Amino acid sequence: MKWEKLLSAKRWGSEDKYNADPAEARSEFQRDYDRLIFSSPFRRLQNKTQVFPLPGSVFVHNRLTHSLEVASVGKSLGRIFYNKLKKDDPNIDDKLPLISEIGNIVSAACLAHDLGNPAFGHSGEAAISHYFTNDAGLQYRDKVTESQWADLTHFEGNANAFRILTHPYAGKGYGSFALTYSTLAAIAKYPCESIAGHNKSNIYTKKYGFFQSEQTGFQKIAADLELDMVTESPLVYKRHPLVYLVEAADDICYNIIDLEDAHRLKILSYSEVETLLLRLCNDPKMPARLLEIDDEDAKISLLRAKSISTLIFQCSELFYNEQDAILSGDFNSGLIDAIQEPYRSVMKDIAKISVNKIYNYSSVVQIEVAGYKVMGGLLEEFVPAYLNNNSHYSRKLVDLIPKQFITSKTDEYAKIQTVLDFVSGMTDLYAVELFRKIKGISFPSLS
Repeated sequence: MKWEKLLSAKRWGSEDKYNADPAEARSEFQRDYDRLIFSSPFRRLQNKTQVFPLPGSVFVHNRLTHSLEVASVGKSLGRIFYNKLKKDDPNIDDKLPLISEIGNIVSAACLAHDLGNPAFGHSGEAAISHYFTNDAGLQYRDKVTESQWADLTHFEGNANAFRILTHPYAGKGYGSFALTYSTLAAIAKYPCESIAGHNKSNIYTKKYGFFQSEQTGFQKIAADLELDMVTESPLVYKRHPLVYLVEAADDICYNIIDLEDAHRLKILSYSEVETLLLRLCNDPKMPARLLEIDDEDAKISLLRAKSISTLIFQCSELFYNEQDAILSGDFNSGLIDAIQEPYRSVMKDIAKISVNKIYNYSSVVQIEVAGYKVMGGLLEEFVPAYLNNNSHYSRKLVDLIPKQFITSKTDEYAKIQTVLDFVSGMTDLYAVELFRKIKGISFPSLS
């Protein structure tokens, strides 16, 4: 794969307006960032779970603050890579006019990477899948194709993000986001269809990146950017190289900041967090600096900043050194999993303590289970109502679905996706409130 093809300012849904002049294109990727940050799906991330659902009065990260931080780290990763290229070849901008925009492309893709995640984080994804594999949704198995069924039984936030950004929702205009092809490709961590996903041996297929409904659209982008195809059936592509930087920015942020949030919620002690992060700081003066600070939150903020700085350097250095393998599609690892020792081992230790003490903390699990019931309960009401629409009650439920999600298509897969678009877009609080109201647990007011 070649940078001159991989970097494109062509816009989804507005291809007829494409201007290949690099001078005009340079601002297009910043526009991607601006369009995303002002969008409704992005705003809704402020009330979507990152790790800790409905945390109450203690302020911890949600999907929105996480995405902003990932975008900041991603911009640094892209900019450092460009600076290294520029140092090696002062004339690089003449050869690759858009190469200086890598930081902006990565930053925009980082903003968008979690847009498709439903309420309650990964529990929400699991709840949607469970409805079709172990619940009332099983009845639709014979009404969709095998590939479509794989979409439903392994609902994937990554694929849903690509759908949100490219699907022509009713009344919204075709290509309402109209992001550049490069930004769209840079969010596709797993550029394959669902039936090929969940193959852990290959970095391209650990999950999947697009639903059947968006497969043709992804093929269009992949062809234009000349992404390498691995197999045609099932459809699998090699990653756009900038995916590695987007993924690294995400990995850096959630691994480090989940520790900070866990301390604020008193799940981890200060000493537990300090022991882990000191090993990442790469600063022999850090213990003395910490002694000068009394506030534990301030100490952890310093440790967090230094740790992120170390990891940014490690990942950008690795991306630069391995760019040939990455461009050829032969780098079968995330950057964070291939950084130098001792940092790689520290990240593995952080992952272990996160699973054992944070993600499985009792109150986190309790709310996740409740969220599981909420998402499943919404689906068991809205899916049959929309597909059948044969009673007064069903018609009233359908009236609650915003018109933008309603489809003119008549097949079951498209109709089910209508409900999934609606339910997966809900915030945590809205999902809980709507569930309580339609189940008769609370009564809506008219105000």
